[in-house]
Amino acid sequence: MHTTKRMTAIALFAGLTIIGVSLFVASHVQAAEKSDADMSPMKIQKAVCVLTPTLGNVVGGTVTFTQEKDGVKIVADVKGLSPGKHGFHVHEFGDLTSLDGKSLGGHFNPDNAPHAGPDADQRHVGDLGNIEADTSGHGHYERVDKVISLDMCDPHCIIGRGMVVHAGEDDLSTQPTGNAGARVAVGIIGVAQMAKPSPK
Repeated sequence: MHTTKRMTAIALFAGLTIIGVSLFVASHVQAAEKSDADMSPMKIQKAVCVLTPTLGNVVGGTVTFTQEKDGVKIVADVKGLSPGKHGFHVHEFGDLTSLDGKSLGGHFNPDNAPHAGPDADQRHVGDLGNIEADTSGHGHYERVDKVISLDMCDPHCIIGRGMVVHAGEDDLSTQPTGNAGARVAVGIIGVAQMAKPSPK
């Protein structure tokens, strides 16, 4: 009787030990995988796009994309615009061969979603809404976006895609472009060098 109880206790202890070791190993494997993923060269931390004018226009500027905890922070400064709102989108191709910007294709839309504003539940990945210019023609845009990605393994990744600033306002509803008009400035989104901390 005592022998049976003792053997049962030993078996129970051994079983619990195996389970504990398995959980320990699994947690460490998951941590290692997460660490490897975080260090992956496919995860870009910052991207930049230099906007240049299309034929007959004078619009130019820069757009930066920086990976943050809650999404990708987009900051744009554009000059040479007419006062008011201008459609501001990521387009599907990084092709600047046409002088009117049409070689960049349509809005970047890997999910085949309808066109909408940047805060809509369903939208093109490239739908960033409008950039608004003041009376001097300077437009500033800033938001943290949770749809676009800088991860090269993510279908929403915008690296290598095109950026377009349009002549008119995106109405956020007309399909498939928002009726934003001609393309007045274009650029390609590329990997940016992260600023190094200044030596103390």
